[in-house]
Amino acid sequence: MADASVAAHLLPAPYLLFLGDTTEAGFAKTAFGLRDWAGDKCLAEHALPGATVSTGLPAMTPRKAAAAGAGAMVIGVANQGGVVPNSWMPALLEAIDAGLALIAGMHVRLADLPELAEAAARRGTQLIDLRTPPAGLPIASGRKRSGRRLLTVGTDCALGKKYTALAIARGLQARGLDATFRASGQTGIMIAGEGIAIDAVIADFAAGAAELLSPDAAPDHLDVIEGQGSLFHPAYAPVSLALLHGSQPDLFVVCHQPGREAILGTPGYRVPPIEAVIEMTVAAGRLTNPAIRCAGVSLNTGALGAQAAARVISETADRLGLPAADPIRGGERFEHLLDACA
Repeated sequence: MADASVAAHLLPAPYLLFLGDTTEAGFAKTAFGLRDWAGDKCLAEHALPGATVSTGLPAMTPRKAAAAGAGAMVIGVANQGGVVPNSWMPALLEAIDAGLALIAGMHVRLADLPELAEAAARRGTQLIDLRTPPAGLPIASGRKRSGRRLLTVGTDCALGKKYTALAIARGLQARGLDATFRASGQTGIMIAGEGIAIDAVIADFAAGAAELLSPDAAPDHLDVIEGQGSLFHPAYAPVSLALLHGSQPDLFVVCHQPGREAILGTPGYRVPPIEAVIEMTVAAGRLTNPAIRCAGVSLNTGALGAQAAARVISETADRLGLPAADPIRGGERFEHLLDACA
């Protein structure tokens, strides 16, 4: 990345994944994302009594993890409201006392909790809040940058834009191509070790942050940028638009979950058809890259059986005349999508 002091979160790995007292796997998506995509950075897990969720990693206390070489304990839970319950405080203080940094991507900032801030100051450890934007962000210039860019966009939020970007970047790297995953959300930052949480940036600077996220590069280099939200989401569309304009993507991949009908968290709003997302993304994206085009479609078919998934993937590809695949399922369809992204 261009200027690590401005644009990067450099995170001390390996990680001890903190699961709190979680009983719903959906709330531990950060921990599972790290396990699935940054397994080499994950040393162990630590959960409180009463927790029923596990990543399958070895269980360690913060002291044992520090002795085994851990650099930080990551709050792997994204609970409702993004808060730090009082029941977590002893474990967080134990991690600080063991010399571990604390990493969180929650709305409530660790540094704003006096008990943690005082303990970290005494011990000389870091409190790393990934939703704190780096200082000195510029407004967007609109200048065309060298290199190539691909952005994942969605028909809605929370349906696979991060997983798709990671799978495409790693799939192209496996082919020997020069591709880099660029993280724009807290879990992606933990996986990549750097990035900017775009949804925490003041609106005037969000497109500028996206420009920093994918700086000038070699002509054949491809930055694969993690998308956020959806242009059709009444709450998150501004973040999506800023990321689109600042990224200036040459290519984009539309992410969609078959069977989802309503926009998450917004009753009365329907998930748009993929065709509408393609049309709007091209129309809006042409402001900063007139050559923008759709490379294909990523389908989250995790709720479908193998035959049903194969059928909806095939029907989508035929209807749109574009490569369509589920990156997690992989296979020949995903290889065709990679062909279109290369």
